[in-house]
Amino acid sequence: MPEKTNKMAGFAVKDYFNSSSMPQRLAPNYRRLFSLIKSRHISLLGTVLVLAVLTSCGGGGTSATSTSPTTSTGSTTPTSSVSNEVPAAVNLGPTDNDADMLFISVTVCVPGTSTCQTIPNVQVDTGSEGLRILSSALSISLPSMTQSENPLAECISFADNSYLWGPMATADIEMAGEKASSVPVQIVGDSNFPGVPASCNTGGPNDGSLSELGAEGLIGLGVFQQDCGSACSAAVSEVPDMYYTCDTSGICSVASVSLTDQLQNPVWMFPQDNNGLLITLPTIASTGAATASGSVIFGIGTQSDNALGSAKVYTTDDDGNFSTTYQGTAYTGSFIDSGSNGLYFLSASTLGIPECSDAPGFYCPTASVSYTATNTGTNSASGSVTFSIDNADTLFNTGDAAFNDLGGDNPGSFDWGLPFFFGRSVFIGIQGQTSSGGTGPYWAY
Repeated sequence: MPEKTNKMAGFAVKDYFNSSSMPQRLAPNYRRLFSLIKSRHISLLGTVLVLAVLTSCGGGGTSATSTSPTTSTGSTTPTSSVSNEVPAAVNLGPTDNDADMLFISVTVCVPGTSTCQTIPNVQVDTGSEGLRILSSALSISLPSMTQSENPLAECISFADNSYLWGPMATADIEMAGEKASSVPVQIVGDSNFPGVPASCNTGGPNDGSLSELGAEGLIGLGVFQQDCGSACSAAVSEVPDMYYTCDTSGICSVASVSLTDQLQNPVWMFPQDNNGLLITLPTIASTGAATASGSVIFGIGTQSDNALGSAKVYTTDDDGNFSTTYQGTAYTGSFIDSGSNGLYFLSASTLGIPECSDAPGFYCPTASVSYTATNTGTNSASGSVTFSIDNADTLFNTGDAAFNDLGGDNPGSFDWGLPFFFGRSVFIGIQGQTSSGGTGPYWAY
């Protein structure tokens, strides 16, 4: 039976995103699958990283060599036709107990070499940006990133007080025939690194293990190019405590980090097919499915398999959000998030249905309930979405992995999680990149 853990994809943003001048992308604040409380820039808290440790980090991780990442020119016209489709699967995952998680395999290489490793069971999360790999899943050493000769590190604090921490490294990232060179990535859960600073340890569980994360890694394929953007490249006194540099004594200090040194959405760094992607999953029955197979396809309108077609484009605000209207009330902080394992919206009291007594946060109506809401982009494009919510206890008791009607509470917002993707082709237009749908960020389906 799948574990009854309500998780929302992405990462949580701390209260320090309270300045009106700082871009924000606030998202759900529950650990559904691990959805990030969206903020145009996610809250990540620094981790301790000692340079001496970097010289020999067993079990995968980073080497002590500093490598400067390169970026894409932003071209949206392919110079040649390459394979741009990666098989994706919804199953119970490597722990055999997680429902509504979408996985792909990702190959990482030491930059500019043929020293590579393919990592399976990497969760696809359209609610964040960048590749994060469990140290336990990594058998090659990737070059570490430094700033002023000090290791660069990052820590993510989730809204449920769970957290991830680890050093930054660079890797060539390969998926299908696509390759992004020298991309900043994060290595998490390496026991060879010193203890995390108090500002990162928020009192919840450490997600830097397979049992807690439920995946070998997380690949953020959201609507932005970087995971923090301009908020982290400002003066040090103004940046969130998200990126850190750590000296050889293990003291870590908040750092201002350039856009190119931040965690990157690898898609926009491809030489071609770099303006976005689409995710396709089949239609499944309301009772669920044991597994489901689909695809992650790179590019929008760049090859014959990624044409936008009749999909409607919903542009977003600077936080990656659009508006969802339900019963006359508009909820402006809404978004689409493959990393959330349910449809998280409003509250049990608002909807007049009960939560599950044994799994708070999930809805357990006595029978399936149908709802209709209307999504509206900042471009005024709108369309209705009809969906159902069934009893989470009943669904989990089937032992299936894929559900299109699993849901739970998220007051004040709609988190269109993985159930939204079943039976749809969902396009993600990346910030600043152009396509037949216009310039990102946008969603289209």
